[in-house]
Amino acid sequence: MSMTVEDCRRVRPGFPRPVPDTPENVLQQFQMKGKVVVVTGAADGIGLAVAEGMAEAGADVAMWYNSNNAAVERARGLEEMHKIRAVAYQVDVSKAEQVKSCIERVVGDFGRIDVFVANAGMAISKPILEQTLEEYQKQMSVNVDGVVFCSKYIGEVFKSQGRGNLIITSSMSAHIVNVPVDQPVYNATKAFVTHFGKSLAREWREFARVNVVSPGFFDTRMGAGELVVNEAYRMAALGRQGHVKEIKGVYLYLGSEASSFVTGSDVLIDGGYVLP
Repeated sequence: MSMTVEDCRRVRPGFPRPVPDTPENVLQQFQMKGKVVVVTGAADGIGLAVAEGMAEAGADVAMWYNSNNAAVERARGLEEMHKIRAVAYQVDVSKAEQVKSCIERVVGDFGRIDVFVANAGMAISKPILEQTLEEYQKQMSVNVDGVVFCSKYIGEVFKSQGRGNLIITSSMSAHIVNVPVDQPVYNATKAFVTHFGKSLAREWREFARVNVVSPGFFDTRMGAGELVVNEAYRMAALGRQGHVKEIKGVYLYLGSEASSFVTGSDVLIDGGYVLP
């Protein structure tokens, strides 16, 4: 897109926009008390850690899960420990009608949604020539359709509220062809949601911030498996997988007022795995 000197000099109505009325104190900027946060895929792994981190900072949390109903008891535990409100909701994010309905339920239960973390995902680590079409479609439906459906319906809420904050969990596999296990479909789904999130940051610039987190290998069910764990140690500059406690701060930063000037970013947290 070319621009002339005259274009640059033109005064545009409404610019510059005002700086948001956020705390000067940095610790206060990280406080989430009074905020409502939805986390999908929150029964375990990274999603559970994100829900814990938000609750530890004072947020009320809606924990979405598909089949692992451990989320129900974990929500109760967060309520008791942090004196916040936490509710578990069973949702299949690959079903648009379920996503739309559950977002409406959360708004009805909590009054609004301030932050939505589209975290649910899955991987089938097989070469494309060994995958069935059903396996391909499953990954696309959860990793791509699930993020699109969540974004579409939460975007409507954010627009009506006049503000909101979407965080999408992608992967370092959006940045590299992850080896030694071939997983082209998974890698491609994560590349999709990364660029989708950046595009939404532009589209929603009038009413919401959108950012992406790209984790590397963490000590979760979706972390490095037995076949690749030694390679994961070797490739990461820090020589290990991450512990889920180490990812809480990234999501809290992006979900809080501390990141009020951050949108369209893709934050890699991979222990230096993708470094040259």
